[in-house]
Amino acid sequence: MRHAICFTPSVSDPLTLVAANWLGRNIYSGAMIDPPAIRGLGIQEIAYHTAVPRRYGFHGELKAPFRLANEADEPALLRDLMRFSGTLAPFEIPRLEVARLGNAFGLVPSFPCASLNYLAAALVQEFDRYRAPLTEAEIDRCDPDGLSATQFANLHRWGCAHVMDEFRFHMMLTGPVCQADMPRIEQALRAFFEPVLTAPVPVSNIALMMEEGAGGPFRVHSLHPMGRVSARKSA
Repeated sequence: MRHAICFTPSVSDPLTLVAANWLGRNIYSGAMIDPPAIRGLGIQEIAYHTAVPRRYGFHGELKAPFRLANEADEPALLRDLMRFSGTLAPFEIPRLEVARLGNAFGLVPSFPCASLNYLAAALVQEFDRYRAPLTEAEIDRCDPDGLSATQFANLHRWGCAHVMDEFRFHMMLTGPVCQADMPRIEQALRAFFEPVLTAPVPVSNIALMMEEGAGGPFRVHSLHPMGRVSARKSA
């Protein structure tokens, strides 16, 4: 069983609902959802292309999935995450957009967001003490031979290659898509998601995610509000 520290919109946010509809699973309840009816895409085709991100749910990873260190426990992790989130000021992602991420698709900020980069770096550093060292098998799955020198150093220091200066926030919407299908999938994604991408996305909670068993799907375990309690009450 692993935990991850992520961002995902609130349970009732329109983006959460649309993403759950697309991926076929709600990241909060874990409930499976029938794929949407989209012109030009079959239901089985959508289910195939969303199989990988469906397991992880709709989220933006801030600290990659990790096993708890032997000397760590979940109650302490929850307590420290609640405390730490209260020291961070909420902010907004001005806009998200559908983008190609290699041979897959996801949502990314339309413009660089320094607050997101800072949040991810702070969480990686603050909660590294809760992370068990990577096993040799876990390192091999990260394809170390394909990493840059910086990414390789990150992998061994922080348990993830794409942190600090290598971090790029994204929320995956598909697994790998063959080149011939990419224009059609991209067009469908833009038509499906753009109605809920017109407003800024508030980042006011940090989500602790938990894997259901070894290799099972991830769900939101708990949300940790950002900002001091007194400030949240007066807002």
